[in-house]
Amino acid sequence: MDSLAVVDISRHAIYLLIKISLPILLVALFVGLAISLFQALTQIQEPTLSFVPKIIAIFFTFLLALNFIGSNMLVFTEEIMQMIANVR
Repeated sequence: MDSLAVVDISRHAIYLLIKISLPILLVALFVGLAISLFQALTQIQEPTLSFVPKIIAIFFTFLLALNFIGSNMLVFTEEIMQMIANVR
């Protein structure tokens, strides 16, 4: 395995990491933005108001995206195992 293959695998792994974390991060961003807007409009500065809904939204998003995450990780793992099997 040469250095070009290692760079290609690393690039693919980083792309996969971004791809599988994007749905959860986007939900956290939009829920946090909505809660911040609500807090600014109502002037309610309760710390738990910003954390609890965001944690619940992230949990449900993770449950919904679990199949997507698992299938992408499975494909990546199979590709890596195939590369390992082809190394001489």
